[in-house]
Amino acid sequence: MSSTLRHDGLMSDRQTRSWAGTTLADRRAERRQRFLDVGLDLLGTQGSAAVTVRSVCRLAALTDRYFYENFADREALLLAVYDQVADEAGRVLVETVGALGSSDYEAVSRAAVDAFLGLLTDDPRKGRVLLLEPLTDATLGIRGVALSPAFAEIIQGQLGSAVTPVDAQLTATALVGALANLFIRWLDGTLAIDRGTLADYCTRLLVASRALVEAGALSEKPAGGR
Repeated sequence: MSSTLRHDGLMSDRQTRSWAGTTLADRRAERRQRFLDVGLDLLGTQGSAAVTVRSVCRLAALTDRYFYENFADREALLLAVYDQVADEAGRVLVETVGALGSSDYEAVSRAAVDAFLGLLTDDPRKGRVLLLEPLTDATLGIRGVALSPAFAEIIQGQLGSAVTPVDAQLTATALVGALANLFIRWLDGTLAIDRGTLADYCTRLLVASRALVEAGALSEKPAGGR
């Protein structure tokens, strides 16, 4: 036990020791981010097949020793890049909804749609990583399915207290699938419409879905409100 403590202490000291103004932990974090930046560029412009250990190391100007210091294999890098974009998307939605509150569902819905579309189009690489690459890469496809409930929870939280928990969950889950398919078909060019038209429709879809489930909740109440 004492040797472990001495080893941990030594590693901690090495990690915090400064060299040329940076610590070992800082340099490791910087190298990891370089790999992620290259991974985003390759995945978001050429697709997952272009992401290999060799190509990533070459473009990052780092050796494979440093790659394996950060990632077990190329699939681990793919997932890290995907998670980084998905985390950003979730954060953008939560911050947008939180800034407006929930008093005007239509306004919140439009702001959330605009914010999400902005993420997809301001940097087209992110739209490809988040929605298009999971269609052809099994590793990313599995991760996308696993993360979809998190986005459903954001929608579910905005549906209103008049909606029963089951109705809210079902509706939010359905909306995530519908919206994702709309965004995918818009990004791949199948839906030849402008961004404003897409945003308008998605907003109406969200508003109509809330009205639908609220109407269903009211119809289930016993006569006389008891």
